This record gives sequence, C-alpha cells and structure tokens, in this order.
Amino acid sequence: SELFGHKKGAFTGALEDRKGCFEAAHGGTLFLDEVGELPPAVQVRLLRVLQEGKVIRVGETQERPVDVRVIAATHRDLFQDVADGRFREDLLYRLAVGVLSLPALRDRPGDLDLLIDSLLEGVQAEVAGQPDFEVRALSPGARVRLHRHAWPGNVRELRSTLLRALIFATGPTVSPKDVEGALLTVKRKQGGE
Repeated sequence: SELFGHKKGAFTGALEDRKGCFEAAHGGTLFLDEVGELPPAVQVRLLRVLQEGKVIRVGETQERPVDVRVIAATHRDLFQDVADGRFREDLLYRLAVGVLSLPALRDRPGDLDLLIDSLLEGVQAEVAGQPDFEVRALSPGARVRLHRHAWPGNVRELRSTLLRALIFATGPTVSPKDVEGALLTVKRKQGGE
C-alpha cells in the first residue's frame, strides 16, 4: 500500500483512495532505503513496476503508468543474499545500474574527524533551543575515544553518540567519560546461532 497505493475499502483502514510512493514520485526520483529488507512478495511487485513502468493499487486491477527514477540503498550484500535465496537475482540486476559502494566508517578512519566536526555542529544547532543547552567543545581525549570505537552502526551511530555525549556532559567540554557513557554496545550471540 505504501509503495503502490490502495483503493478505498481494499483492507481494514483503507478509508479513501490513496496514491503510493511510486505515483507520488511520478516524473521524479524515488529513494528506497533498505531495499534488501523487502519481503519476497514485495520484491516481485517492485520488479514488475520497474520493468513495466506501471503500478496497480492494492484492491484494483487498473494499471497506472509511472515514470520514476529509483535510487535504492541497503546495508546488506545483495549478491550474497541472491546466492542465499533471500533476494531476487532479476531485481538485483534491474536495480544495479549505477552501483556505489560506501565502505563502513571503520574502514575509512580519515573521514572520522570531518564527520565528528560536522555532526557535532549539526547536533548542537538542532538542540540549541532546548532548555539549559550549552554549546560544548569536544576535548582532545574525547576525540581520541571516538577514534578507538569500531562504529558498527556507521554515521548514524556516530551522530547519536555525539548527541548523547552532549546530553551527558556537565562541563564546558565533552570529556572521554561523557563519550564512554554515550557509547552503546550490542551484545552479539556466540557461535552460529
């Protein structure tokens, strides 16, 4: 329904006809984030839309033409997912026209200082109107601590960590202790479970 739209009454809660993302993006660009997480049934429908340039709203039989440039992103290795039977090979090749691979943050440490500075500035501007907010600098020790982290959550994790560190900080600078308290650790299962 979100991607392709629906007809009034097609399902519980469908109170009116509604365009999906493809119809809304007609003549423009549609960004599909985490396309590797799509269930198989949606992969089939997406492939059909990309091949034919037409959508069928849920609850209808009428095709509607759409002219949409699609940009898709995923954190998954879609080639491996194809090999494992989790992603359609024909959809992969339909989407993989101009492929850009962005290495994980841990694999590009030279970018870290630029990202820290940019994200810190952005986060502080975002929360500047909050009560008791103070602009804080990052201490050299805090920066060192940020450099020692592996960043499995990439830039999103870095941004959230900086925000938490700003919230936790009590002095005029963000300390290594503030950063340590702001880092989150996901416990991974041992073995192949």
